[in-house]
Amino acid sequence: MTDPRLRYGRGALAFAFFVQGVAFALLVTRIPAIQDRYGVSDALLPAFLAGVPVLAGVGSVATGALVRRVPAGTVLRWSQPVVLLALVTVGVGGGTWQLGLALGVFGLAAGALDASMNMLGVSLQRAYGRSIMLGFHAVYSLGGIVGASLAWAGAHGGLPLGALYGPVVSVLLPAALWGSRWYVEGERAREGGSAGGGRGGFPGLWALCLVMACAYIGDSTVSNWSAKYLQDVLGGSEALATVPYNAYMVTTLLGRAVGDLAVRRLGAVLVVRGGAVLAAGGFAVVAGAPGAWAGLAGFTVLGLGLSVLVPQTFAAAGRHAVAHHGPGASDAAVARLNVFNYVGFLVGSPLVGVLGEVWSPRGAMLVPLVLVLMTLHHARSFGGPGARYGGRYERSRTVDVG
Repeated sequence: MTDPRLRYGRGALAFAFFVQGVAFALLVTRIPAIQDRYGVSDALLPAFLAGVPVLAGVGSVATGALVRRVPAGTVLRWSQPVVLLALVTVGVGGGTWQLGLALGVFGLAAGALDASMNMLGVSLQRAYGRSIMLGFHAVYSLGGIVGASLAWAGAHGGLPLGALYGPVVSVLLPAALWGSRWYVEGERAREGGSAGGGRGGFPGLWALCLVMACAYIGDSTVSNWSAKYLQDVLGGSEALATVPYNAYMVTTLLGRAVGDLAVRRLGAVLVVRGGAVLAAGGFAVVAGAPGAWAGLAGFTVLGLGLSVLVPQTFAAAGRHAVAHHGPGASDAAVARLNVFNYVGFLVGSPLVGVLGEVWSPRGAMLVPLVLVLMTLHHARSFGGPGARYGGRYERSRTVDVG
């Protein structure tokens, strides 16, 4: 039977993923309203938006150094309230400088939050002895759907940003602090280990960093361009143009909800390869779609394909770091890898936009297709001993419960 302490820790961490999904969705889905509130010009808006992932990368790197002295659970416990309070500040601030400050704090804290959440997830997976990382990211996707729905309701009802963000944060913040009492460090709580890895890390780290960046280039393509592409290129209605991203989020949730079972049965390498092929197929359908409904089908398939790549990349990084340098090295590997989340986010949207202008929108969709297919070349980096169950602590299927 699984240690009850681990089960409580798993539930508490899942709630942290959910809260972050809600917070991030509330921010990004109301960007037009934020721009109107502060009078930010179209020329200046990209600078504000780019600053968030850049500072998040800084926060992630800093967390990699910080967790050598402070447990990842402590970083998570205090970074999540900062993210939520920064979100409220975005909604109630009165000047451009306040917006810049709030977004800067949001970015730094979000980077620390993302890194520490995934550090705990990897360590818990190692303690459980089986794949559970996709479940955490499934809950994040669910939070994103809830946050986007709340944002839609707020916009539909004409709520000011402060009136939307304030009540949501007043519920989530104390709940997150209460849940943080049960954070567990997994195997690291019971075993030592250096935080080593040296400058080169472990074999395969850069391959995993590339996979992470490519996955987020694909994700940012959908989030930033799916509505415009469906309406302007495929001739869909304005109402139909709002559907692709929602469909993508739903299938991302579904893919992650069943993904852990697939990893346990088939192994990480096969699941990653299947996800890459599905994602590439979705981009191919989008690029060649004769009409809006075919394009919608392509974006829907994309969610299933991309859903498995990011969680499995974090799991592989932690697994290989432990194999080469001991349990303590997992946190450093996850922090380094997490930076490429933001690299992909920063590169993806401008890359597709520029290629759409100088070449063609359909041709631009082939670029993330090719990048996602590169994952096939690096799929072996997801293998190795324990790739099915989560590290050198692999257990028999007969104890796969809890």
